[in-house]
Amino acid sequence: MNKIVVQSVQFKASVQLEEFVKEKVSKLFEQDKSIIRADVTLFEGASGNPKNQFCEIELSVAGQNHFVKKNSESYEESILDAVKTLQKVIRRQKTKKIIRRRSF
Repeated sequence: MNKIVVQSVQFKASVQLEEFVKEKVSKLFEQDKSIIRADVTLFEGASGNPKNQFCEIELSVAGQNHFVKKNSESYEESILDAVKTLQKVIRRQKTKKIIRRRSF
């Protein structure tokens, strides 16, 4: 079972938003089986900034952690952007492992 912890700071996230987070972040677990857990934090930034919906995702992976912080006009966009960035990081890590194995 995927361990995804969703935390919203100074507001109550809707059930739909939490389900959206879990649906998108669970794709990361499919991409890399060594992910232990994902901590997702949603919060608002300064009120004067139009792009003030923040999403932070910290992936606990065996041997290392990955952290991404993205902001956008909506939480959904921030979540998608953060997940996309983490997918690139995971792909890069897998490529490095493959190259290391081939060099031996």
